[in-house]
Amino acid sequence: MSISYRQPGVVLTDRRFTVPLDHADPGGESIELYAREVVAGDKAGKELPWLLYLQGGPGFGANRFIGRGAWLDRALDEYRVLLLDQRGTGSSTPATRQTLPQRGGPAAQADYLAHFRADSIVRDCEAVRAEVTGGAPWTVLGQSFGGFCTVSYLSLAPEGLDTALITGGLPSLDAHAEDVYRAAYPRIERKVTAHYARYPQDIERARRIADHLLTHDVVLPNGYRLTVEAFQSLGLMLGSGDGSHRLHHLLADAFVRTPAGPELADAFQEQVQSLLSFAGHPLYALVHESIYGQDARPTAWAAERVRAEFPRFDAAKTLAGDEPLLFTGETIHPWMFETDPALRPLRETAELLAARTDWTPLYDRDRLAANEVPVAAAVYHDDMYVDAGHSLDTARAVRGLRTWVTDEFEHDGLRSGAPRVLDRLLAVVRDEV
Repeated sequence: MSISYRQPGVVLTDRRFTVPLDHADPGGESIELYAREVVAGDKAGKELPWLLYLQGGPGFGANRFIGRGAWLDRALDEYRVLLLDQRGTGSSTPATRQTLPQRGGPAAQADYLAHFRADSIVRDCEAVRAEVTGGAPWTVLGQSFGGFCTVSYLSLAPEGLDTALITGGLPSLDAHAEDVYRAAYPRIERKVTAHYARYPQDIERARRIADHLLTHDVVLPNGYRLTVEAFQSLGLMLGSGDGSHRLHHLLADAFVRTPAGPELADAFQEQVQSLLSFAGHPLYALVHESIYGQDARPTAWAAERVRAEFPRFDAAKTLAGDEPLLFTGETIHPWMFETDPALRPLRETAELLAARTDWTPLYDRDRLAANEVPVAAAVYHDDMYVDAGHSLDTARAVRGLRTWVTDEFEHDGLRSGAPRVLDRLLAVVRDEV
């Protein structure tokens, strides 16, 4: 039963759907999906085209807006919007350290999670579309990993799409995980260099914190073991529009004086644990590298292996000299399943996923080359999370796809740019610019 309620300027309806765990076995086990329908309050009774929003990640539920926030404000001018929690996220049969043991041991958990990639998400969307629109095609807006899913949608079920809009999420069609990270580490280094150029005082602050972590065993209040590698991973912040400024403020007040000498401040530790913990989105860590698996090769902790090719990211070697400490970015490492209490029980499951060799293709080059769906994509010029070069290669491989390449926004432009990014994409796809 659907339940409707109001927030300022909008009418919301909670909707739930039952879909197969494995769409190749429709009579087998099923899981539940949750989505929130949003319509402008003054249009609640009108017939409107549908826009499906696919969140970034993988592993994050859809945004919980209050009223007409961010890009949603522009979308509600003409669409009825469906905010889908992709399988395993939010309220859609969540996959966490608390729920996964119901599957059995690590092997059973890994087999289960192998069904949580973009191809399954697209099949979910098609099942939901049949129920929501009565079979009419809809517009899909995919942010980041949601854009990866949208390219899979164009490959697997283009008949379900009226229009496709992608922001910061055009994936390489054939790059292996290792290729993705070889392209990523130099981008990350550029972001760190730009941060230190803006805030040169942070060079010494970061080195001091790293040195402290190399010589002290620091356990955060939630049980997270703060190693120097974990501290470096705060560089994830540098991929967002305000991330450099937030990182600067975090580093500024890291230490306090105590009777025993300088220690990491409680306030600093509290902020760091909220930034590093995967408690709210463990699926991100579990299946992150699998989104690049498309053949018989295991992903095998690709980010960790490729990092060794870039010794400038080695904190101990950096501190032995006088170079600035390099932060890292959107990479998942095996040590995270030791430092984070939300991931520790899932370490063996993660190892089995990293060793898996039966990944299937997520994109169909031939179908994309014959695409007839109007597609527009925002490509952020120096996106830290998604390589712009890979994105533009893919744009050229999709028939009719139009790009808007910009350095005005970072990867989170759909959020930080508020309605402007969506408005521009709609204008691009409609050939109005």
